[in-house]
Amino acid sequence: MDHNIVKVERAAAELRRGRPVLIKTDDEAVLMASAELIGEPRLDQFRALSSQAPVVGLTYNRANILKISPRSGDVALVDITAHINSAAIQSMADPADDLSRPLLGPFRVADRSAGPAHEAGLKLCKIARLLPAAVFSGRVEPDILQAQGVLGVTAAEVMAYDVRDAAALKMVTSAHVPLAGAEQTTMIAFRPDDGGTEHFAILIGDPNRHDPVLARIHSECFTGDLLGSLKCDCGEQMRGAIKFMQKAGGGVLLYLAQEGRGIGLINKLRAYHLQDQGFDTVDANERLGFLSDERIFEPAAQMLKLMGFSQVRLLTNNPDKVAGLEACGITVTERVAHKFPANAHNDFYLRTKKKRSGHLL
Repeated sequence: MDHNIVKVERAAAELRRGRPVLIKTDDEAVLMASAELIGEPRLDQFRALSSQAPVVGLTYNRANILKISPRSGDVALVDITAHINSAAIQSMADPADDLSRPLLGPFRVADRSAGPAHEAGLKLCKIARLLPAAVFSGRVEPDILQAQGVLGVTAAEVMAYDVRDAAALKMVTSAHVPLAGAEQTTMIAFRPDDGGTEHFAILIGDPNRHDPVLARIHSECFTGDLLGSLKCDCGEQMRGAIKFMQKAGGGVLLYLAQEGRGIGLINKLRAYHLQDQGFDTVDANERLGFLSDERIFEPAAQMLKLMGFSQVRLLTNNPDKVAGLEACGITVTERVAHKFPANAHNDFYLRTKKKRSGHLL
């Protein structure tokens, strides 16, 4: 069991509960809390902890929207001045009301530059599926806080989490699950032995392990896959891939827990809210403080290797998936086109993917 992964999972759970977490490096330790969940009592606690005043940490993308330039790197630290209370900090993190209240601020960039602890703190927010914005204390004594029950984790453990979590995946169980359009189907469950992120493979037929397997990497989409949302093409792509693999004599669909291109369902709904205001799918993610695509390909590669596949014919319109999978040690012998007609609700979304994300549509 990888205890470093367990520590990061526990720290993410603490953040989701609104509790603070200690982030440590070789040079310093700071206390952090989620900006979207911050309240006045927690803010007062942070003010009293250190001779250094607390600051708000924002990703470059979110800081750019607020016209704040980081002193260096991709994290901006903002002073919590007299007019900034917990409600103002929540608004700094969440762009839902940016258009109705465009004159947030003025903001003052902190005198100190962001360091590895601040970068790891925002990464931990992403792991917790929270908005990537946090309140950070000044330097603190870690031993005192940990003795009081505050959970501590190192910046290095947080930054290595995604890759280590994927590398720890193991097959847990499998079962025959006949599907509409592909009755000879087996579902295989994968989970790290420390209880981390779970992913699933849908194996159509019994492809041999010597030839490149027809494969699709499919990020879970609750709204599209289950509810039949017309805002995206995910449900059509998933069901279409299963039928295509059946006709082709077999294949494997990797169903990954990477909702909303890796930002989580709640944040995806926040992005939809911004799209209703007129922003496209890329701008919406970036206004929230995320990258346009937060997904990683290590879980997909590890699952393929565990099933005995080293080469794939990848069913995708996204060249980044080809490059990402090959970077993880899987040979992509062919990209197989996989597209469906647009509708009135997703036409702009699909055109944005083609124009701004390089999808071959």
